[in-house]
Amino acid sequence: MPQPFPTPRKQMPPVDLSQAEFLERYRQQFVDPAFDAVRKEIDKVASIAWDGYSNARKAPHTRKAGPGYADPDYDLSVDWIAAKAAIDDAQRAYEAKDRPPRLLFINASSRSEHTCPGESSKSWRMVKMAADLAEADGADVEILDLSRLASEYGRNIHPCKACFSTAAPLCHWPCSCYPNHSLGQVQDWMNEIYPMWVKADGIFIVSPVNWYQVSSPLKLMMDRLVCADGGNPDPTLTHGKDAETAKAIELDHWDYPRHLAGRLYAVVAHGDVEGAENVRRSISDWLRFMKLEPAGPKAEVDRYVGYWKPYAISHDELDADTGMQGEVRNAAATLLAAVKLKRAGKWAAAGEDLHEPRQK
Repeated sequence: MPQPFPTPRKQMPPVDLSQAEFLERYRQQFVDPAFDAVRKEIDKVASIAWDGYSNARKAPHTRKAGPGYADPDYDLSVDWIAAKAAIDDAQRAYEAKDRPPRLLFINASSRSEHTCPGESSKSWRMVKMAADLAEADGADVEILDLSRLASEYGRNIHPCKACFSTAAPLCHWPCSCYPNHSLGQVQDWMNEIYPMWVKADGIFIVSPVNWYQVSSPLKLMMDRLVCADGGNPDPTLTHGKDAETAKAIELDHWDYPRHLAGRLYAVVAHGDVEGAENVRRSISDWLRFMKLEPAGPKAEVDRYVGYWKPYAISHDELDADTGMQGEVRNAAATLLAAVKLKRAGKWAAAGEDLHEPRQK
């Protein structure tokens, strides 16, 4: 018979580094000869970093959780507390009545002229087409340019560690896996990105096809948004990352809160050879699973720009494809119209009051 609260399985090989291995990796950040004059100082800093690693100081700055948490005496990371406060502020902004409609436009391409490709992406151009139209029609517009992951110093989205797959309550909202100072997993962008999603009425995503898939920056963000769909807003419930406690809570009563439910979306996927329809469907299916709602048929577009043409002229092909440009603008207009209807109480989503027969 299975145990009522299963014991976490632990059978993977160890990942601990020796001091020599750690210091070798740490010093790789400073191979530039310009650092030669301060090698002794770097060695001192490296020894401090080793101490943090070997003693697993993931969150060196904490404070008591305080009122409103299951365990007010639990020591919470001040980084997480600040991230939670930003999300709470964004939720209040989302719920405010007397404001213009707010749309978040996401450029999912990693290409830009600011790094190796030497040229802007078509995704960025489409985002601008859509955002400019919405802004001209009175929307409050914010653009999230994921290409900065590849071109901007200290801009990271670290990979999801799949806490949710151990037990839903182990995945905290917002994500508490980062920053992890002991592993050097810092400068994570997601604590800035979560509030962008929370305060938006509508999300507009433009993604290229990368090997039949969404772009790598978009996939990183998608995975890290798992905490928005069933994630636990109170890490003290699970005593931080106590897997056994989290399993017991999920099997006992977890209600899988949908933190982004009800927001509307539009998606544009574009390719040059194959895969555009699958990428558009992948993004749309993900958003629908999180209980976001499609704005309408014209808000979901998958097309080819310069089909089987040389990559060197792809921007010229987009210039010539006025039909594609019109569809992108129509997707933005559809999303904004749907948001206005919803804010006016005129949006009908059939079945939204039905009880979910099963959760994730």
